[in-house]
Amino acid sequence: MQPTQEALLQLQTYQRTEITEHHIYKRLAKTINSKENREVLEKIAADELYHYQEWKKYTQLDIKPDMFMVWKYTLIGRLFGFTFGIKLMERGEEKAQKNYSSLKGVIPNIDNWIKSEDEHEQLLIGMLDEERLRYAGSVVLGLNDALVELTGALAGLTLALQNVKLIALSGLITGIAAAMSMAASEYLSTRSEKTDKHPVRAAIYTGIAYIFTVFLLILPYLLFKNYYLDLVWALTTAVIIIAVFNYYISVAKDEPFRERFLEMAGLSLGVATFSFIIGYFIRTWLGIEI
Repeated sequence: MQPTQEALLQLQTYQRTEITEHHIYKRLAKTINSKENREVLEKIAADELYHYQEWKKYTQLDIKPDMFMVWKYTLIGRLFGFTFGIKLMERGEEKAQKNYSSLKGVIPNIDNWIKSEDEHEQLLIGMLDEERLRYAGSVVLGLNDALVELTGALAGLTLALQNVKLIALSGLITGIAAAMSMAASEYLSTRSEKTDKHPVRAAIYTGIAYIFTVFLLILPYLLFKNYYLDLVWALTTAVIIIAVFNYYISVAKDEPFRERFLEMAGLSLGVATFSFIIGYFIRTWLGIEI
């Protein structure tokens, strides 16, 4: 059966996708030090080129890659890790696999194409030996503890002190001390466990995640004088941090986004609300006016 005009247009789209992803995989492979990961990426790049050439038999066209997409995913891979960049791109391939099914009866051996694309995904799953993902647990610990503890502290301090400079000072002291404490705890915890994580690196990842979160949450109090507005901004920032980080993890490690996001956001906002109420009662009970 000869492909229809509509099918040929589909094939040209797939052909462009395959050659684009060939260049993405090839460029990312050059940035990776791990020999095993680099060889897998090079193999997938070669497979994508083979797919392109097979589609070309039907279209009889030389199609150039989408250089914007090549630049985009190469940059994402370098900034956020090759695993995240590839997984993000592969989500698009999953949609393409469903579209391949519509060509059954038109393109011979289309099932082999679908199987080949599935094998790509399996190869990628085996590539998750990236340092930033191995230490994702340490980052989660730092972020989660900072978000829960500091949002609660800021909510309580906002109502108790009602002075942006005092709130910022108290928050910074609390946050920095807590970051050092969490980093030390992570070091001792990792050292006592039999894992491939280095205790010092685990502590650094935890400490950096904590300090980064502290800075973003305190920032509104350093910029604006309305402490209620500052608290709303801080809580909004906390929710955004939770959403961005959980999206990253959900893509890179194939974990559910919604459940993790709601859990972390619920904890942070719940503690903040409770602390805000506690701050009010303590201020009233002690009769403090600043």
